[in-house]
Amino acid sequence: MKKTSVIKMAGLISGCLLLSLLIMQCTKVGVNAKVLDRSMSVVPDSGIFAAFYDTTVIAVKDVTPDVNDRIIKKGVRSIIKEYCASSGCHGGAIKPDLLTYSDIMRYVSPGNASGSKLWEYITTNDFNKAMPPVNSNKELSITDKTIIHNWIANGAKEFPALIDYRAPAIRLIVDGCSSANCHNQATATGAWARKGLIAGLTSADTSQFIFTNPATGVQTFYCQLTNVTLRNQVWNSYKDSVKKFYSDTVAFASFRPYKTFTTPISASSTRGPLNNYDDILLDILYPKSARSNSSVQYTDPVTGARFYAKGNYLNVSSSMVSRVDSTVVLANPFTGVFASNHQGDMAYGDGGLKPSEVALIKAWYFADPNIPAVWKYGNNNSGIFKYRKSGNIIRP
Repeated sequence: MKKTSVIKMAGLISGCLLLSLLIMQCTKVGVNAKVLDRSMSVVPDSGIFAAFYDTTVIAVKDVTPDVNDRIIKKGVRSIIKEYCASSGCHGGAIKPDLLTYSDIMRYVSPGNASGSKLWEYITTNDFNKAMPPVNSNKELSITDKTIIHNWIANGAKEFPALIDYRAPAIRLIVDGCSSANCHNQATATGAWARKGLIAGLTSADTSQFIFTNPATGVQTFYCQLTNVTLRNQVWNSYKDSVKKFYSDTVAFASFRPYKTFTTPISASSTRGPLNNYDDILLDILYPKSARSNSSVQYTDPVTGARFYAKGNYLNVSSSMVSRVDSTVVLANPFTGVFASNHQGDMAYGDGGLKPSEVALIKAWYFADPNIPAVWKYGNNNSGIFKYRKSGNIIRP
């Protein structure tokens, strides 16, 4: 009888322990609750890509997606699974399930992160609501919370679209390309000022720097226009001239940009600035190879002024996509002739973009309505981007 009582007692104790564990899984309390702060301590970074799934195959993929056709980043479903939908919690016996897109969407108000239960659960300091439970010893990182926030704020779609791609793509280009000795507004305008190309500005308005390549030891001299107000005036005036000239090269011939980013006018290291979204669009619509050359493209028959800008902005052999993606080659949009080899140096030789980052830039590029169809698919949709391996031409 005593043995039976001991067995019963042991069973009762085991059952109580199991019950208490289940209760603990659902009751958000713990010994460290008083010092724990789960609120979002920073403003969510819109430049962080956020998708529901870990892998996104972009719309402009090759027939068989190539290495630069997939965005592989930690997604919302993986974060929820890691912290909430494990087999011992909302992926097992504990309800509600949080395993699928439809499961999770019951707690989401698309476009309204602060009004979504999911966001409340992962940022509240009311530990009777909070997920995951305090006693689970799991805390979402700032990045994980940001991914969930951005995904909800962008519409909580099952598959990403333009709004999800644009900010992260622009961030990649700006951060990777606009350093002081590269595609930088201050450097470009500083070189023009130092060479006396801008009325009223001289070398005294600039500061000179030396960049030493850590790999080769080669030194490059460059200068910057240090006055921010002057810099903005010069660069915005230049952009206005470019846009006006190419809108009608006959009517606005006097607006032909004379500036060049390289020799012989500027001996400093300067490239077309990519400091913001508008700079990037200018570079796409009117590529640097059209508006800035190392040889004279036109001499004014009356004044004798020499210009380094081409009159046809489509007669070029370089583009944003071909400069970052080594899996494609570009056709000259004007002649339709494809290059014999890839470029891709802006991603690999210069910026070191990862395949997922190249794919993200491509996804944004082909989705953005501010980029004309001619720079995506060529004249009459004949195609200007061709995959090297398959020969497949990207068309709408």
